[in-house]
Amino acid sequence: MFGPHLILEAYGSPKNKLADLNLICQVLEEYPAKLNMTKIMPPYVFRYNGGDVPEDWGVSGVVLIAESHISIHSFPEKQFVTLDIFSCRDFVIEDAIEYFCSIFEPEHYEEQVLQRGREFPKSAGRAGRIVDAERRRLAAKR
Repeated sequence: MFGPHLILEAYGSPKNKLADLNLICQVLEEYPAKLNMTKIMPPYVFRYNGGDVPEDWGVSGVVLIAESHISIHSFPEKQFVTLDIFSCRDFVIEDAIEYFCSIFEPEHYEEQVLQRGREFPKSAGRAGRIVDAERRRLAAKR
């Protein structure tokens, strides 16, 4: 397996929290450390308009981690927020959900955990061969 992908859909969160760009940025800033993951860039968070459906406006954000990514998408008018955490290594799902719920205070949520990359070749030997081939290719260019 490549790793777990937590998909959480939360309902009934306070609108003011879901509309708070700074809060969502802070959550994404802190999330990797809470899960013992490695942040490789600052969070990117922005407010978007609802287009044809004005009440569909919200805040979206993502932080890239060495293990993959964490993203949050909120819809304040509908009191709905989603969380995705995809990682190439295991993490404690319950801790991830507990942290999220402590911040966004949903009335209820639904979670799914997918195991992605069922045939992904997690092999140190294969990785070593790929790195060696790349080094030879780069050395040949010099």
